[in-house]
Amino acid sequence: MPRATLTIDLPSDLWIGSITREYPEARFDVLSAFPGEESAVGLVEITAPDLAAVVGALDEVPETEQLNLLRRHEDTALVQFETTDPTLLFPIVGSGVPLEMPFEMRDGSASWAITTTQDRLAALGEQLDAFGIAYTVREIRYHLEPEQLLTERQRTLLQRAVAEGYYDTPRDCTLTELAELEGLAKSTCSETLHRAEGKVIKTFLADEAGAETGGTDDVDGGR
Repeated sequence: MPRATLTIDLPSDLWIGSITREYPEARFDVLSAFPGEESAVGLVEITAPDLAAVVGALDEVPETEQLNLLRRHEDTALVQFETTDPTLLFPIVGSGVPLEMPFEMRDGSASWAITTTQDRLAALGEQLDAFGIAYTVREIRYHLEPEQLLTERQRTLLQRAVAEGYYDTPRDCTLTELAELEGLAKSTCSETLHRAEGKVIKTFLADEAGAETGGTDDVDGGR
């Protein structure tokens, strides 16, 4: 199942796009959001050097209703508000993609992390295009479940090896003892472990390489 990281270009004519560009040093961490048919309720943590001005600007836009300052400490505030223009969330609702929280908005852009099926990810791209919201796919990584990576026998043996201390330093369990516990010949135990370890190590290194290189070339959308 793919996990994608996207940068969303907040439209300049959208209220949140306008505010984040007006205060580029401010960071908006959306902790939760509940979209309705014509409005949405959001819980946002705002961090900014000119915090009062940012909160005031958010409260003054026509699309904001019932803004409540829940907590403030130094340059950070927690606010809950209702907006009559939840355009940014419409592509999420329309595609049925679960958006991971929190996500950050800053200086005209938002960062989204999404884990979903390939079909729903494609549907999200179509929805963003339909609403005229530009985006860049920064990374796509494919996560394999343990049952997809290892056979049942390999997985069971690895789990037993870890539980018995085979991988501890110093070892609490030898290969001979592990083979006896599993009712295997020592050579069979060794070969099965070697194959399982090879798959795990290669997958780990491939993931690390993907993380370092971005996993995929950037793909622009909605432009």
